[in-house]
Amino acid sequence: MSVKLRVFHQLQVAHNALFRAADQRTRQSVGLTTSQIAVLFVLSQSDAQPISEIAKRLSMGKSSLTGLVDRMVDRGLVARIASTSDRRVINVHLAQNGAKILAHVKEETSHFNAALLAPFNDKEQLVIQRFLTHLVDHADEIINPVSPPGGDDHDAIDTA
Repeated sequence: MSVKLRVFHQLQVAHNALFRAADQRTRQSVGLTTSQIAVLFVLSQSDAQPISEIAKRLSMGKSSLTGLVDRMVDRGLVARIASTSDRRVINVHLAQNGAKILAHVKEETSHFNAALLAPFNDKEQLVIQRFLTHLVDHADEIINPVSPPGGDDHDAIDTA
């Protein structure tokens, strides 16, 4: 018997609930939102990036990220420094204070990951990983499919 899932709606509700809870916890423990923590993670992987690249990696709007980075600069978590190769480009750098907080936050994130995956065995965790990777890699095609000639949009969505 096949269960008809409302995956899109369930993902939206799950995302909102998960990040609301995570924001509450991280605000209490380190005084940062999950979005601010995500910026720190991106910079820890590859420091000195322009806002446009960070926004792309986090699937955020550049204007939203600019305000977020402004607040992080004010708190000494990151710094804006002109690129040495192109003075027109301003890169965001991980500041020492941001790196210290990130070390603590990595423990929080490990807790989040362990708690999320605890109910699932190894095989199920691989399916979850495959599903989430598929969403990241194919979100545009899933939501905006190109209909084959003579086909209708409904059929393209059902087969995606």
